Amino acid sequence: RFAIRKIMLLEFSQYLENYLWMNYSPEVSSKAYLMSICCMVNEKFRENVPAWETFKKKPEHFPFFFKCILEASLVENESEYSLHEQTVLLLFLDHCFNSLEVDLIRAQVQQLISLPMWMALQPKRLEQELKKTPKLKKFWNLIKKNDEKMDEEARMRAYRERRFLSQLIQKFISVLKSIPVSGPICMDKVHYCERFIELMLDLEVVYHSRRWFNTVLDDSHLVVHCYLSSLAKREKEGHLFCQLLDMLKFYTGFEINDQTGNALTENEMTTIHYDRITSLQRSAFAHFPELYDFALSNVAAVDTRDSLLKSFGPLSSNVLHRVASYLCLLPPLPDGEDSGHDKEFLLELLVSRHERRISQIQQLNQMPLYPTEKIIWDENIVPTEYYSGEGCLALPKLNLQFLTLHDYLLRNFNLFRLESTYEIRQDIEDSVSRMKPWLSEYGGVVFGGWARMAQPIVSFTVVEVAKPNIGENWPMRVRADVTINLNVRDNIKDEWEGLRKHDVCFLVTVRPTQPYGTRFDRRRPFVEQTGLVYVRGCEIQGMLDEKGRVIEEGPEPKPRLKGDCRTYRVFLDPNQYQQDMTNTIQNGAEDVYETFNIIMRRKPKENNFKAVLETIRNLMNTDCVVPDWLHDIILGYGDPSSAHYSKMPNQIATLDFNDTFLSIDHLKASFPGYNIKVTVDDPVLQIPPFRITFPIKGGKGKKRKEEDGKEEKPEEAKTLIVEPHVIPNRGPYPYNQPKR
Repeated sequence: RFAIRKIMLLEFSQYLENYLWMNYSPEVSSKAYLMSICCMVNEKFRENVPAWETFKKKPEHFPFFFKCILEASLVENESEYSLHEQTVLLLFLDHCFNSLEVDLIRAQVQQLISLPMWMALQPKRLEQELKKTPKLKKFWNLIKKNDEKMDEEARMRAYRERRFLSQLIQKFISVLKSIPVSGPICMDKVHYCERFIELMLDLEVVYHSRRWFNTVLDDSHLVVHCYLSSLAKREKEGHLFCQLLDMLKFYTGFEINDQTGNALTENEMTTIHYDRITSLQRSAFAHFPELYDFALSNVAAVDTRDSLLKSFGPLSSNVLHRVASYLCLLPPLPDGEDSGHDKEFLLELLVSRHERRISQIQQLNQMPLYPTEKIIWDENIVPTEYYSGEGCLALPKLNLQFLTLHDYLLRNFNLFRLESTYEIRQDIEDSVSRMKPWLSEYGGVVFGGWARMAQPIVSFTVVEVAKPNIGENWPMRVRADVTINLNVRDNIKDEWEGLRKHDVCFLVTVRPTQPYGTRFDRRRPFVEQTGLVYVRGCEIQGMLDEKGRVIEEGPEPKPRLKGDCRTYRVFLDPNQYQQDMTNTIQNGAEDVYETFNIIMRRKPKENNFKAVLETIRNLMNTDCVVPDWLHDIILGYGDPSSAHYSKMPNQIATLDFNDTFLSIDHLKASFPGYNIKVTVDDPVLQIPPFRITFPIKGGKGKKRKEEDGKEEKPEEAKTLIVEPHVIPNRGPYPYNQPKR
């Protein structure tokens, strides 16, 4: 076991810098030495301290050290390296793959993630991939020629490096299959699996590694193995694993061309889907008479999960294996032999690959913007303030590089949503615990306290569910009326009456189990003590007057209402409402909207998260958001200085400064170090306004300059041409004249 406190102490005393790496050499390399270095590097990353500076100062032994780590990661025998130790090695490798900006690391990692790693593909799959991109076929032949020139030892070493990730995946699958469906479980195996999926995810979200690795990952069918595994079926231990797996599945099918790096449009994604289905139909028609009905159906009739299961479900394992081998998904089945894969795996492999997928933008548009109780108290995605950084989280990372602009905005969208969820959780816990919900004698809820930011709900009614827009399956608008009793101090009553349009509130359902008078213990879990069941967000439209109409905001003073009862018209989230109603109708769950008993407001300055999320979502629905010259730089590619105005091809040479300068002397003082060349010599005519022509700073290379035959002189680069001009007459009337 690695005691975190002792590792922190060693890191504080600079154990890595002053002892470990200073004295490292191939002669002293041992298991304990390797593990010590990995632990210290991992600790530096956990504390957000620069980790690679020590290795840069003494880089000569790093290649040998890295090869030792690779060999140790593939060890099958747990007596040599326990799973806990191998998890530490996985985390170290993950940090290496995320540090490609460091030259020392990149030199080692690039050997693992480049075109030669396709050696690990099945021969038929390799041929299929090379046929898609003819240019790669030339490179592949060149790699084979270079391999033939190597000596035997160098060639075997290169082959081991190229197959490393593929072998690591196979090792992971064997660990995953050793986890039982029920009964006691070794948590070291669970942590190993979680860290491994995190490593795969980090390789998928960076274009330079994804370009080659995504095909190898797809060929290994890792995602299918994971979804069918026992760990994914264990609700408690496999919860984080399933969340990481969902993220990995999302990024394996991300809308990007792996070879060009261009984002794929919705039409291109549809074309890819249709090509897959039609190739399956062609192979079914040519070789499998039992699939004629499937082969002759139109695509829309057979590309749903249910219809694919209906078509392929009755087939035997051997037939399914042969179908998969025709599509280059599995190696061919030798004559007279049975398939080594079970039917469930083969069926899931074919169905998951060919089922219709919702586009990323549709998924985003169907996502509720307000967090619910399932997200708010899920510590895998919204950690507590005491998160130590030891375990991994199911969160997107903000790297130096992003796949596409959609990916950049989506990661920011998710992280901002979860960051605001953390603050919302604190506010809900504070307000609800102050209200002290207890179980009454009659089985209802009684509130033993009060809160400034929350009130018990007297009545809640959904008053409008508008029809969906064309092409959408959620209501255009859902409105409800919330009635509360403001029997509180005048200043608090004014705050509640001062709720404005677009302010966000939260509707909470509590069903306490604690009897009247129970004290709340802040050290125990909040949800269990208060009996919190549901949380839903809403947006204020306005307060209703005595006639039931919304009081509009304007210059007129608000009417004074009698009594303490106040009713607010609120907008509910249409996507969330649709999901809740579907759950109620299909699964017989209770209607969430008949259970609310607390409404909570937040401070307006801290409550703008919905507007920000809506803005990001609208940006993602827009075709062009960023100009071409800035696009690659935002995604982390290219030279940042290329966005400077002096490198632009469309520079504006002449600008009219109108009344900016008071005189020619003022103009000269404003451009120190420049030669001012005035087009008129007469000092009387050198009066504002001035039009200035700047020297164009060309981004031309040497060859282009030689072709043009013009070399810009230093004096010309520092010369401004100033032209005094007369403003044309705008008309005879005083209002035509420019303001002074």
